[in-house]
Amino acid sequence: MRLLVVALVMSHLGLSACQRMDHLGRAPEFSPTRQQNEHRAMVYAGLPQHVASKREEDTSSLWSGNRSSLLGDRRALQRGDILTVVIEIDENAEISNSTSRARKGSESLAIPQLFGLPQRADAHLPEGATLGNAVSLDGTSSSSGDGSVKRREKLGLRVAATVVEVLPNGVLEITGSQEVRVNFELRELLVSGFVRPEDISRQNEITYDKIASARISYGGRGHISDVQQPRYGQQVLDVLLPF
Repeated sequence: MRLLVVALVMSHLGLSACQRMDHLGRAPEFSPTRQQNEHRAMVYAGLPQHVASKREEDTSSLWSGNRSSLLGDRRALQRGDILTVVIEIDENAEISNSTSRARKGSESLAIPQLFGLPQRADAHLPEGATLGNAVSLDGTSSSSGDGSVKRREKLGLRVAATVVEVLPNGVLEITGSQEVRVNFELRELLVSGFVRPEDISRQNEITYDKIASARISYGGRGHISDVQQPRYGQQVLDVLLPF
């Protein structure tokens, strides 16, 4: 069992090291654009929703209702179409809690006269001991707690996404990616989710807050990201060590 765990850890470290070795001494490579969900959606547009009439196929008329005309709806509606996702996040949250509690109690039980039993017992007790004051209790407890959370996020991005699937209820599944390489650092933006066609503006744009199950990732890979990450040995020890 131990050998299996060691083998799995070594294989994971080897794969992770290979990912960093791909840009050793050079800039990281872009992700391939072919054979991805967006590319497949554009190449294989799927079956048409309806058969176009002869009037719709007439592209010579300015009053045609198809998407290539001046009056047509150019919003993303079908598989392979492209729309713009606007990501403008400016959030500020602050929470502060404070609690305090105090309690004090005192009890005393004295039996100076109980059929003469305390006096008889005092004669057999050590010097200074007496049953006159049999029980005396004092108690004090106090507790206090303070907690605060402060968070600030600000992000402004725009990315083109592709409709990769049209669900049976008409909702569009979108996926978008954007990569920008500056020197030896590659910045990557990924977005995916589900949108309603009626939420898409006439400029063919949609804001991130109208995307259901939105998944937005903005990060990077390259020399700077490698330096900011702790070594793999340290990450393994952080997981295994109980203290």
